[in-house]
Amino acid sequence: MSGDMAIQIGRDALYMVMLISAPMLGLGLLVGVMVSIFQATTQIQEQTLVFIPKIIAIFIAIVVFGPWMLSLMVDYTREILSSMPNMIR
Repeated sequence: MSGDMAIQIGRDALYMVMLISAPMLGLGLLVGVMVSIFQATTQIQEQTLVFIPKIIAIFIAIVVFGPWMLSLMVDYTREILSSMPNMIR
């Protein structure tokens, strides 16, 4: 395996991680901002108030985007396993 191939595999792996985690992180960020705005307008300064809505939002993101994320991971795994013979040369 050449250095270029190793860099390409690492770059593809990092891209896949970012692509798979984006829906959960984005929804968690959106809910966090909404709860922060709610806290600022009502002057409720409870630090633990944001956790339950974020957990629920991330769970919903996993349920909604789960099949898509799983198909991306399966396709990437198939691609890596099918290119294994080329890596050994």
